[in-house]
Parts: sequence; C-alpha cells; structure tokens
Amino acid sequence: MKSLKGVLLGVAMLAVAGTAQAQGEQYMPVLSYRVGPSAAGGSGYYGGAIDYWTLVNMTGGINGVKLKWEECETEYVASKGVECYERLKKNHGGATTVEPLATGIAYGLFERVAQDKIPMTTFGYGLASSADGRVYPWVFPLGTTYWDQMAAMIAYLGQKSGGVDKLKGKKIGFLYHESAYGKEPIPVLDALAAKHGFEVLKLPVAVPGQTQESQWLQIRQAKPDYVIVWTYGVMSTVALKTAAKTGYPRDRLLGVWWAGSEEDVVPAGEASKGYISASFTASGTNFPVMQDIKNKVYAAGKGNLEDPSRLGNVMYTRGVVYGIIIVEAIRVAQAKYGKGKVMTAEQVRWGLENLNLTEARIKELGAAGLFPPIKTSCADHEGSGMVKFQEWTGNGFKQVTPFMAGDRALVRKMVDEAAAKYAAEKKITPRDCAKES
Repeated sequence: MKSLKGVLLGVAMLAVAGTAQAQGEQYMPVLSYRVGPSAAGGSGYYGGAIDYWTLVNMTGGINGVKLKWEECETEYVASKGVECYERLKKNHGGATTVEPLATGIAYGLFERVAQDKIPMTTFGYGLASSADGRVYPWVFPLGTTYWDQMAAMIAYLGQKSGGVDKLKGKKIGFLYHESAYGKEPIPVLDALAAKHGFEVLKLPVAVPGQTQESQWLQIRQAKPDYVIVWTYGVMSTVALKTAAKTGYPRDRLLGVWWAGSEEDVVPAGEASKGYISASFTASGTNFPVMQDIKNKVYAAGKGNLEDPSRLGNVMYTRGVVYGIIIVEAIRVAQAKYGKGKVMTAEQVRWGLENLNLTEARIKELGAAGLFPPIKTSCADHEGSGMVKFQEWTGNGFKQVTPFMAGDRALVRKMVDEAAAKYAAEKKITPRDCAKES
C-alpha cells in the first residue's frame, strides 16, 4: 500500500509539473495552409512567423516565457479553418491569440472569437470595419486593411496620371478573386469612383483561377486605362501570363499585396518584369532580425522553411513581421499584468490594443524599414493604414514609393458607418473608449 501511495504521489507530482510547464508557455494555434493553390503564400508567411518565434525562444523567450504553437492544415478553406480553430483552441491551457490568414476563415470566426474571448489578428486583410475596436473588441486588422490598400492604390494611380483629379473619365479594371477576400475592397473602390469620376470594370475570377482567357478578352475589348489585379496563389501568376498573352501593357497593371511576392512573379518569367504591386512590408535579408534568423535559427537546423532560399521573400518577411507584432503585444501585456508571466487571452487582447511600435522600437528589434510604425487604441485596431509600392525587376523587388496612405478620411468614415450598422444588426452596444482610457 505504501508503495502504491508513493507511485500515485509520483504520478500526481508529474501531472502538476506537466501543468506548470504548460502554464509557462504562451500558446497560439496556427491555422496554416501548406498545400493547395495558395500553399506558397501560407508556407512562406507561417514559415516566417514560426522562425521568428523560434528565434525568440532560443534567446530566452519573452522575459523568460517561451512561445508554443500547434499547426492545423486549413487548405485556405473557410470550413476547414473554423474546424481547425475549434480543434486547437483549448489545447495547452487555451489559445491566447489566433491568426487565420484568410478572409473567409476570419469571417467564420468573428462571432466565435468574441464568444471565446480570444483575440484574432487579421494582419493586412479581413473585414475592414473591424478596425473599429468599439464594435469589434476581439478582432485586430493590424497594420492596414483592404479598404486602406484600395484607397492607396487609387492614390498611386492618381500620381501616375498626374494627379487624382486626372482619373476623371478614366476606366479602371478590377480583376478579382471571387471570394470574400476579392469582394471586400469593392465598397471603397465604388466610393472613390463616385468621388473622382472614373469608371470601374469588375471582373470576378473563379477560384483557383487557372483559366482567365474570358476576363482578359473583356479587358482587351474594354481597353481600361489600368487594371487592378486582386488575386492570390496561382491565380496571380496566371493573371500576369494571360495579360502578357493578350497584349495588355504591364506598366498599367497594379497588383494587390497578396499578388506581389516572388512566388507570384518568378513562375511568370518575362511576363512579370516591370509589374508593380502594393505591399505593407519590405522584403530581403538586409535586416538585422533576418540575419539573426539565418545565423541562429537556420544555422542550428531549426528553420521552418523547406527551401531556405525563400528566406527574405515577401511572404516570408511578412510572416516575420506578424511574429514580431504578436511578441510585442505579449511584451506590452506583461508590462501591465506581470513581467515574465504567461498572459491570458484577455491580457494579450489588451496588449494588441495598446501597441506602440515606433520607428525607434522597430529599429531596436532589428527591423528598421521592414514595416511602418503601428499604434493601436480602443477605437483603432488597425494602427497604421500605410502601403508602399514595389516593382519586380526580374531579379528582385525595387521600391517605387515610400510607405504612403490614400484617402484615410473617407475610409475611416466608411469603417465607422459599417461598424455601426453591424452593431445595430447584432444588438451590440459599442464600447465607450473614454471610460476605458
């Protein structure tokens, strides 16, 4: 009996030790996609985030707290993304934040994360109106949204035309991924068309978009002055090849930031040379943080990318920036709730809502120039709205503009109106930010 008691006591102690170990790690489910037509984007992005988190763990964690993650393959399918979230959210003591990297999946999680009280980031995508933290306290479209990107795109096309007023009477084609992602920027595009007097030719492309002859035939017949390429995955490469095949001028194409990575342009060959796309992060390995990942993570054989030559690619560095933002949000939360402690989901939400990534702080992180400053608040869960434009030279991306913004006043007005409408439909009482400051 005494021996049995000793065994039971030992088992109990091991269980407590295991729980303590789990409690000493900050857990995040990773809703990744590494197979299917969008695999290049998902593998690059999550590869960058996981490599940064691995670097943080290798260098002591966040004030001693290590990061833990568990992946689930979504294939960029909304229903599978929701299933993965439900499967992973309670593991390892409970999720403290989640990032689906898919507008369709994010749409399926809005109400779930609010009910579960788990903050969801949609870094550079998702539902633009969720930038209003008064109505969407658990959703963070950090950095910039599709609405701000579209506004910046129109501002850039205005620059190319000699002024935004010169867009009056012009025709702009909008070739888009026929999904929630592709439809999301249309309200701002329509609003800017009405404001500046240009015409919009909307051309949906069914997923996965490997056949686009009919759309480009319409473009050849309609002769739009510019075509905005709002695609993703193999659809982007096909768009560039088909545009070239039909003779549409490359310098009149303007790509969304999910259609502007090496994985999009390299397979298109000469058809992509001179192509300009948006971006909300820089690329390349000439950043101290990228060198640290290369010299510490990959040198130790702990890198996440199957092909290390992708290190520094657009989608990879974007994932690194996402990884940085999450770590900084946890660090901010620790400063308020306890340095060196694992933060709860609600505490991480506070950290995300009180980010202040200044240029000085970004430089301290070894990422100066990699992304613009981000400052969030109760009412502003976006925190930047900045976009830059880049040109593919055939050998790499060349910066065409610094980080810039479009008509942010128009966008914010639309955000507030859309959020208020959602609040009324769902009977949500918006938070009073003045009482929470």
